[in-house]
Amino acid sequence: MAETKGKFDFAIDRGGTFTDVFARLPDGRERVLKLLSRDPQNYKDAPTEGIRRVLEEETGQAFPRDQPVDTSLIGWIRMGTTVATNALLEREGERTALLVTLGFKDLLHIGTQARPKLFDLEVAVPEVLYEEVIEVDERVVLRQDGCQLPRNDPKRSTGDSLEVWKELDLERVEKDLKGVLSRGITSLAVLLLHSYTWSDHEKEVGTLARRLGFTQVSLSSEVMPMVRAVPRGYTVCADAYLTPKIHQYLKGFTSGFKGNLKDVDVLFMQSDGGLTPMDQFCGSRAVLSGPAGGVVGYAITSYSQMEKKPVIGFDMGGTSTDVSRYAGQYEHVFEATTAGVTLQAPQLDINTVAAGGGSRLFFRSGMFVVGPESAGAHPGPACYRKGGPLTVTDANLALGRLLPSFFPKIFGPGENEPLSLEETMKHFRQLTEEINLFLSSNQSQEVAMGFIRVANEAMCRPIRALTQAKGHDTSQHVLACFGGAGGQHACAIARALGMKTVFIHKYSGVLSAYGLALADVVEEVQEPCSLQYEQHSFGKLDRRVEQLSKRCRDTLCARTLILTEYMRYGTDCALMVTAAGYPSNAQSCLAGDFRSAFTKRYLKEFGFTIPDRPIMVDDIRVRGCGKSVNKNICFEKVITTFCYFEGYLDTSVYLWEELPCGHSIQGPAIIIDKNSTILVEPCCEARLTEGGDVCMSVGSDPHCALGTELNTVQLSIFSHRFMSIAEQMGRVLQRTSISTNIKERLDFSCAVFGPDGGLVSNAPHIPVHLGAMQETVQYQIRSLGNNLKEGDVILSNHPCAGGSHLPDLTVITPVFRKGVSCPVFFVASRGHHADIGGITPGSMPPHSTSLQQEGAVFTSFKLVTGGVFQEKAVTEALMAPAQYPDCSGTRNLHDNLSDLRAQVAANQRGSQLVGELIDSYGLAVVQAYMGYIQSNAELAVRDMLKDFARRWRQQTGSLEVESEDFMDDGTPIKLRVQINEDEGSAVFDFTGTGTEVWGNCNAPRAITLSALIYCLRCMVGQDIPLNQGCLAPIRVIIPSGSILQPSQNAAVVGGNVLTSQRVVDVIFRAFEVCAASQGCMNNISFGSEKIGYYETVAGGAGAGPSWNGRSGVHSHMTNTRITDPEILEKRYPVILEQFSLRPGSGGAGKYCGGDGVMRKLLFRSKVVLSVLTERRSTRPYGLLGGEDGAAGLNLLHRVDGRVLNLGAKTSISLQPGDMFCLYTPGGGGYGREEDANGRPQTKRRRLNETFPERGSVFEYRMAQEGV
Repeated sequence: MAETKGKFDFAIDRGGTFTDVFARLPDGRERVLKLLSRDPQNYKDAPTEGIRRVLEEETGQAFPRDQPVDTSLIGWIRMGTTVATNALLEREGERTALLVTLGFKDLLHIGTQARPKLFDLEVAVPEVLYEEVIEVDERVVLRQDGCQLPRNDPKRSTGDSLEVWKELDLERVEKDLKGVLSRGITSLAVLLLHSYTWSDHEKEVGTLARRLGFTQVSLSSEVMPMVRAVPRGYTVCADAYLTPKIHQYLKGFTSGFKGNLKDVDVLFMQSDGGLTPMDQFCGSRAVLSGPAGGVVGYAITSYSQMEKKPVIGFDMGGTSTDVSRYAGQYEHVFEATTAGVTLQAPQLDINTVAAGGGSRLFFRSGMFVVGPESAGAHPGPACYRKGGPLTVTDANLALGRLLPSFFPKIFGPGENEPLSLEETMKHFRQLTEEINLFLSSNQSQEVAMGFIRVANEAMCRPIRALTQAKGHDTSQHVLACFGGAGGQHACAIARALGMKTVFIHKYSGVLSAYGLALADVVEEVQEPCSLQYEQHSFGKLDRRVEQLSKRCRDTLCARTLILTEYMRYGTDCALMVTAAGYPSNAQSCLAGDFRSAFTKRYLKEFGFTIPDRPIMVDDIRVRGCGKSVNKNICFEKVITTFCYFEGYLDTSVYLWEELPCGHSIQGPAIIIDKNSTILVEPCCEARLTEGGDVCMSVGSDPHCALGTELNTVQLSIFSHRFMSIAEQMGRVLQRTSISTNIKERLDFSCAVFGPDGGLVSNAPHIPVHLGAMQETVQYQIRSLGNNLKEGDVILSNHPCAGGSHLPDLTVITPVFRKGVSCPVFFVASRGHHADIGGITPGSMPPHSTSLQQEGAVFTSFKLVTGGVFQEKAVTEALMAPAQYPDCSGTRNLHDNLSDLRAQVAANQRGSQLVGELIDSYGLAVVQAYMGYIQSNAELAVRDMLKDFARRWRQQTGSLEVESEDFMDDGTPIKLRVQINEDEGSAVFDFTGTGTEVWGNCNAPRAITLSALIYCLRCMVGQDIPLNQGCLAPIRVIIPSGSILQPSQNAAVVGGNVLTSQRVVDVIFRAFEVCAASQGCMNNISFGSEKIGYYETVAGGAGAGPSWNGRSGVHSHMTNTRITDPEILEKRYPVILEQFSLRPGSGGAGKYCGGDGVMRKLLFRSKVVLSVLTERRSTRPYGLLGGEDGAAGLNLLHRVDGRVLNLGAKTSISLQPGDMFCLYTPGGGGYGREEDANGRPQTKRRRLNETFPERGSVFEYRMAQEGV
């Protein structure tokens, strides 16, 4: 760390609850101090108070609280703060207005159009940060060579050529801005389309706004000049919303010092792990200011440049746990979501999961469940004596791993009592009685131990995902533990992950503050590029790199410059690469050999390269670093206590500060310091290093044989293990696939099945895949039987064999075990292939009438025989559709074959992981727990049906419900449900449903089962394993020859994307769960010989018993993200004229349905447009007196002035200048409108309770569920 001789240096982390102070004294000593962040009775500002106390105590001079602190003895101050984070969580930022391009006033409300929680019918999405919107009638578009519309003079920018279609009307803008100012709003965010590459209009608005008196003006082109309007818009809004609050805090902080800290070097930690001067600290880069210091702290103190062993940072707090990775370089992401707001700014990849010391403990349907609900600070855990629930902290206390005598007496209503073991044990006895009613006899300590194991497994999953996502072996890492609660779990988590070493720094309790003292001062500049990485571009690249580097040097006087570029093949999957270690050569630019750096990184992450595809440079980023200097900085056990492991063991207790360096402690033992408790488990050894840190060697756990009888703790752990297998299969599939659909859109599912083909675990939860793959596997078992051999892999997509629609290809691998003749498990992966032939590109024709028109068909095709991939045979099958009239074979054979190989590889990984699980526990045990997990899902569904039956019987005297709805062509879908209240079972009878239709809205049986599982999961209302057990209490009757069970050659592409939504509507109507959502996916595609594009578009969500429907969101059986407007216009011959909500389209009621959207596409060249939609004549129903939502509408505005209604399903040739206008349906209302006055107020919650997760693992899962 940088030293200032003869002065005090301070590094301070101001957290939400505590403020940690690390001070380096003039004589070289170090001091650590912890105080409350808010204590208004004693001081105004915690960091100021911390500095004042250290100065007063160390100098012996008086530094009165009511006077500014003398700064003559202060060298530097470095701070990390949660001021911005808390303002975001509490929505307490500055009142802000958004100025945006005309037609896009609701763009940030709609966002990606995906809902954050797949099975929550009340779609909870954080509200936007702005109060008012000003639409500006201006327009800039990218110039396209093939554009056949009239052209304007081009304007050059950063590699892109643009045209100004509409100049800025500053007089109108001034009038609108004055109106906003008159209403007291002084902070402005500006987002104009394509300003990332041409910012003139934004700069003109910014100059005008500052002249008019806006105190904060944030321009998206300055805050983050990167393509994609939606995340850039969120980022600029966050900047405008948070920066004034930061400036307000800084003003208050500096006022506590003489001269307002004018002559003191004050630096603040940014989200990217670098320090920046106080006057440059802004809202969009401050959100991770607090946790970033901890990452820097463990990275520098735990990583050995000699051994180069990568480190996992594990920071377990009260409500959540932060996980990150360091291997010599900080791992950054450039788009991440915090408190529901997506920020496009450099951030450390800190993955937050909703599991911490305050996570609540539940026993649900026979399974131990930890979190995600948290007890919070108030009332806190049961042991806090404030009436709180059981938590992970209580479990540790019950097991003797926390010692109340070493905690301060700050608990209870008067905050003067110790932790209460009695209160904890009372709660555990009650829960144990409940558990024992379900199964066997457990002791309270066994129950507490079970919850600890489940919590540990829950925290292992994101660590596995974080490492394996990028091709790293989890076991080859060191676990660096810090924060208050992690030390109690570190040994167990390291052991579960195969890690051998745990490192805990002596300042682990205040590591975020210590990290600030070690961090680098950084300056970062970035600009878009849009150049191909090839010889003739190298000169341009080098000139721009030099310009950016000069800006960094001038600002920072940087000693180190790190150059990175965002590079991608000709697809969407951009990687940030640095040329460090790749010197320039004759085939590269002067800045370094970025081609080699990119291809090596791509190979590491995805397992292959694509030599024949061009490499594009999207952005250039230069990060300048002013390096900090890293200065390195009698023994008796106190008592012996009893700790519970597999029973009670004598456990020695030591004070960390009294341990001599080099001494080793055998587990079990407890090491205590002022801020944390470390548990050294049996078979582990702790050693104090020369620097005073704790380094633990983790031994293997003496394996306790597990029997086949049900153990409810192991049930939860096996549930996590099976899900982890499916997740790891998905990671392999994404890494090794080549197509945009699978690699980037993540349109795939992976799953594990039992020997009977019954689903065990499935990831991710794509609604239309939920039950369908099970049908496919079971069909193969019936069809092939003993013809399935080891080394075989089956390919299937036929609707009669459990297929959904033909582009979804399912690859199935039987898992064999030595000495067992039949498969012991099956693993499978289903991926959406962009094209498999048929009458239209994309294999999603709106007008198909037979299955053969939709592409290649596979029923039980052996893709691999005896370990040999059957490339010739599968190629012939993929080209076979060409034999039918007007049809083509696959139009992208190379990607088909590559993705099929990737699916085989994913299955191979799943088979390997299942084998390892069997090696650990034995086949009988693994198969037994497979059955128990399925039974757990069955029990949850039975409980839900019993509860509904009881309520319905009391209300109506009946145990039957029924409903009916219609497709746009009048085809009825009818349902009658008979419920057995005693058994918790039901018969779902679709008799009366209309016949198979001429067209493609026929839905295979598997689609109805997927819709049914989705509805059951929504009605259960809590996380349950989504497997075969969900349908065990259900008997489904579907009449053969109906639209829900058509003949073998019926066209089905519309059934998957349209009829599935109507099945959901009918089920929810029968159970009176909620009003109908839009009931359509609004499938829009266009293309030509050169390009093809497909999207689904949001609408209104239905209202429910206590909520309004969300506007502009996907619902039920789809959750697809929409392409960003700037990406759409950059890659395709189209201009997006409007994308906004459709006011008044939601049904009225006590609770109103959500509004649909309006989306207008202006075409720049000749294309064929295909429209596949529903709810154009039938309206989404309202419920219990609520009004119906508006029907959708598809209009075409011809260039000659004619306006045509295209109807629900069509394919039509368009000319340049034609505009397609899509009006999507609204959601139905719930309850009578006249009852709206009695609507209860929704309790406001902190957004970290509703949206606690963050980081690349979370973003990956959201992307998967946004398919």
